[in-house]
Amino acid sequence: MYIAVSTDCFPDIPMPDVVETFIDLEFTTLEIALRENGGLLSPSRLKEEMDQVVRVVRDSHRLDLCSFDVHIAATGDQYYSQFADICVLAKTTKVVTLTVPSGELGTPFNEEVERLQELVRIAEDQGVRVAMKSQIGRLSEDPDTVKVLCDNVRGLGLTLDPSHYHCGPYRNKNIEKIMQYVFHVHLRDSKKDQLQVRVGQGEIEYGKLITSLQRVRYDHALSIQIEPMPDVDQRQELRKLRLLLDSLL
Repeated sequence: MYIAVSTDCFPDIPMPDVVETFIDLEFTTLEIALRENGGLLSPSRLKEEMDQVVRVVRDSHRLDLCSFDVHIAATGDQYYSQFADICVLAKTTKVVTLTVPSGELGTPFNEEVERLQELVRIAEDQGVRVAMKSQIGRLSEDPDTVKVLCDNVRGLGLTLDPSHYHCGPYRNKNIEKIMQYVFHVHLRDSKKDQLQVRVGQGEIEYGKLITSLQRVRYDHALSIQIEPMPDVDQRQELRKLRLLLDSLL
């Protein structure tokens, strides 16, 4: 296992400035969030500006690149088209894992299975793998549903964010049964009634989590994904969690 950091930790800092910030904080591995925000890394701009996007992403290679966190605003055929463009970008930049949100609560199960099957099919054509993120308010908030989805969609994995199971509606469920599906990990500190708190003020048992991941021979990224908090030194929070994880690995 190794430590990574997400560009979502500094959402208002453009590439490549955010890369320099992470290098200064002594990170070595980067996760890039692809969001529809009008910027160059927006999914809707990839097809027409692929060469420029590839250059920008490759310029980040002073840090190793471990994954893309994918957020597509489009729907219908356009959704799948933009996802296919992201898979091309991933293959070109040697990224293996893509994180995607699962369907919102209320999405028919069969419909979600078909959507995820199509994403996995598109990704596999480019040698890329798909992981749905554990997330409150979506089908993946329930570990049992995660297991059933992964069992029904061959090749699908999970981006495990333990905070969403620690303070979500299924907090009392054992997540050991879904560890075998973990492709990627997102980390912050949390309490049972608060998704994100300052590092050290929460209840996430990082050592226990790492032991569980080692048990299933997980050897990929532990990606720090801390959203900026008012009146909190974000650089200090990232440094604290990096040093804590470093001490456990």
